[in-house]
Amino acid sequence: MFAFIYLVILGLCCCTKESNEVQLDRPRLNGPSVAVLYDVVDLYCEILNLENNETILLKLFRKDDRTEVLADYPIKPGEEMGVFPREIKEVYEGYLECVASIQNNTEINATVSQPHFFKVVEPVKGAEIVNTGPTEFFEGSNLELQCKVAAGNYVSYQWFLNGHLITLSPFHWIGDNRLIISRASSKDSGSYMCQAENVFNETKVFSSNSSDVLITVKVLVSTPDISFTVVKDDHNYLAIITCQSERGDLPITFSLYKSKELIFNKTLSERHVTFKVPVVLDQHSGYLQCQAKNGQQVAYSRWLPFEIVSVAGPVTVHSDHDMARNYAVVRLRMYCKAARGTHPRFQWYLNQTPLLDRGSFYYVVDKPPEQSILLLSVGSSSSGKYRCEVWDSFDNSTIISSKSLYVGKEVLNRLPTSVVVVVFSCFTVLVLLVLFCCLSGVVFRVKQHQQKLDSSLEMDQKLVASEDDMDFAEYCEDPDVARAPREDELYLESEASEDEWTQIEPERSTLENLADEESN
Repeated sequence: MFAFIYLVILGLCCCTKESNEVQLDRPRLNGPSVAVLYDVVDLYCEILNLENNETILLKLFRKDDRTEVLADYPIKPGEEMGVFPREIKEVYEGYLECVASIQNNTEINATVSQPHFFKVVEPVKGAEIVNTGPTEFFEGSNLELQCKVAAGNYVSYQWFLNGHLITLSPFHWIGDNRLIISRASSKDSGSYMCQAENVFNETKVFSSNSSDVLITVKVLVSTPDISFTVVKDDHNYLAIITCQSERGDLPITFSLYKSKELIFNKTLSERHVTFKVPVVLDQHSGYLQCQAKNGQQVAYSRWLPFEIVSVAGPVTVHSDHDMARNYAVVRLRMYCKAARGTHPRFQWYLNQTPLLDRGSFYYVVDKPPEQSILLLSVGSSSSGKYRCEVWDSFDNSTIISSKSLYVGKEVLNRLPTSVVVVVFSCFTVLVLLVLFCCLSGVVFRVKQHQQKLDSSLEMDQKLVASEDDMDFAEYCEDPDVARAPREDELYLESEASEDEWTQIEPERSTLENLADEESN
């Protein structure tokens, strides 16, 4: 009994103690969600339904971090809101919480507000381009640039080349603070600048421009072209060999090889070079190649046969033409070519007048070393005899001429005799072929008709023979069939008997007398 009374008294004491405890509502933290670094802003922590006369202590923490109090504010009895005026620092970046507790009383549980995200914008400053590679390099290499800032967050970047905005392309990649150019070309040369910027509340923009960085993308030397001409020096001949590249940054080193032997090597601030090499006419001396280099890559020309052949005949001229709608020849092209010669020179003549490069009705096109082409407009002024002369460009001691070719409007528009003969022959053959076909058809029809007649007669004979055989067979096989009388039997049966004759005779005499009377 005593134990029971003791438990009841203890329970009543505990209930009385718990009922006297103060329960705090959950505070609410509000205020701006973004601020610029070092600006002063106010954050508010509010707690409602206070029923005690105790002082409530409000503290500002980073979420899940109670080691550092960012701000505190005691609420005196009768107040419901605490204000935290703060100069914004980097540490305020993230989620913040307000913790409410009764000051100097740890027996009452503290309450925590919902997290409040706070963004701290640090204005961007000190943009600078960092290049990890050389500022001069040859095309085909990659370029990577970085834009670094001394301060700032939430930064976006833009890149400019010679003041023009660089956009994304298959060869230009922009990401984070990097610009990567793959297989750079000469178009990527110039001054690069990066612009870093960040924004506060979408109204205030902070930006920083880097200083310019000059990038030079050198042009690789292009494939050189090789050619040579021949000159006569007293009684000797020299080949003037030319090596030329269309593009490439200077200086360029040119090398001349004969087969695999290096003959010359020159470094010039030009894109072409000439070499002089002695030659022997009408003799193959190997092959020539030119090499050009202005970086690590070497460009090679084609292999050129090193052979100089003197001009030799015969010189031939052939032509083709263009026709108008009425099939009249209006333009003529004449081609002149020598049988041999690697360095020929050509000259056209009309009658005995040399034709220069261009005239009122003609145009000369030389395509050395192959041939020369004369373009003519057919008319009265272009009529005459044309011929072509050829000689060596390095020695005019031997000149070879072609045969003269007469050109006239009437001659060109007249059908050649050979064409007329061919057409007439074709027509004659066609007529003979038609006659042969007709005669063959007639003979074939006659033979076919005769064959039909012969086969018809043969069929009739076969039918007659088969009918006779059938009658004879039937007669012989059937014993009841009467046998046909023979001729002598038929005659005997048809003779009148003596008794009948005595009756027939008077009648016959009477008939004869009547006939005589009528005739008289």
